[in-house]
Amino acid sequence: MDNTRTIGTMQVSAIGLGGMPMSIEGRPDRERSIRTIHAALDEGVTFIDTADSYHLHADDVGHNEELIAEALRTWGGDTSSVLVATKGGHLRPGDGSWTQDGRPEYLKEAAAASLRRLGGDAIGLYQFHRPDPRVPFAESVGAVRELLDDGVIRMAGISSANPQQIREAQDILGGRLASVQNEFSPAFRSSEPELRLADELGIAFLPWSPLGGISSARALGSRFGRARLAPRPEPAGHPDPRIVAPRDHPRLGDRRGGGAHP
Repeated sequence: MDNTRTIGTMQVSAIGLGGMPMSIEGRPDRERSIRTIHAALDEGVTFIDTADSYHLHADDVGHNEELIAEALRTWGGDTSSVLVATKGGHLRPGDGSWTQDGRPEYLKEAAAASLRRLGGDAIGLYQFHRPDPRVPFAESVGAVRELLDDGVIRMAGISSANPQQIREAQDILGGRLASVQNEFSPAFRSSEPELRLADELGIAFLPWSPLGGISSARALGSRFGRARLAPRPEPAGHPDPRIVAPRDHPRLGDRRGGGAHP
């Protein structure tokens, strides 16, 4: 069984690491988070998901991006094949709420700030985090297209999008939409139309909360022990191609950070 997935021009591990739980309410101490990221890298994980809004306080923006950048710098292995995906357009004012800002000028500033925190010449994958009802979707995606054209980002994606928005983004980006990141799990299947469309268009589908969210995923470690990136036997009968048939859906990602990714 193939244990890799295709995102745009890159091959990454089928199982990725979601960084959100390391930076929001109830987050572990920094040293423990660094060890967690190092352990994932040791096991062959080459896809890490983050966002500038994965933080706790208003003056803490980009906490998770900085954490991941530090972990990559201090890991002893080769990180050249590791793809870090971040997102912009979602904000946390510091009072526990989540807000949106899809203005083109904001997204460009946010991407530049994310690049400074993550380091390197360009962001590997940058995704528009969530449509802003106050800003035309086309304008927000247009800003992402400019970031792509200007070389600030290498690949572009969108998140929390419906089928119409996926098609619109693909058109605006000139066929360069690399990923769609929506909530999807055995218990939450309402994004199935988006998953099917992404597969049809050859776009990577990245399910957030694939294990049901932080509260549901927390107990899985004690139930199943230390997971490894080893081939899993397919269940008897006809496997569900959305979840357990990577050979049929090589672009279906499996991001297992357990994060709630609102």
